[in-house]
Amino acid sequence: MRNEEDAEELPTERLCLRVAAELEPSALPRILHQFQNLNIIPRRVIAERDTAHTLHIRVDIVGLTEDRLTLIASKVGQLPGVGNAYWHRL
Repeated sequence: MRNEEDAEELPTERLCLRVAAELEPSALPRILHQFQNLNIIPRRVIAERDTAHTLHIRVDIVGLTEDRLTLIASKVGQLPGVGNAYWHRL
């Protein structure tokens, strides 16, 4: 059971990770694995392919700090086949 002090420390801001990756079947699982390692379940995940053979992925998150999501975005950006990874507030 959490007390009120703990509840105030939890981040409640909605954040969004955006990723552009090469269109390949392993791209989405590799990106989501970063959240699995931290035992985090995203609020929403949307993956969409475009005509330029790029996979655009949006991962909405609640309960992470901006610093933690910055670190995740950096790690995702280093994955093979990822062209761009950044986050923003919703």
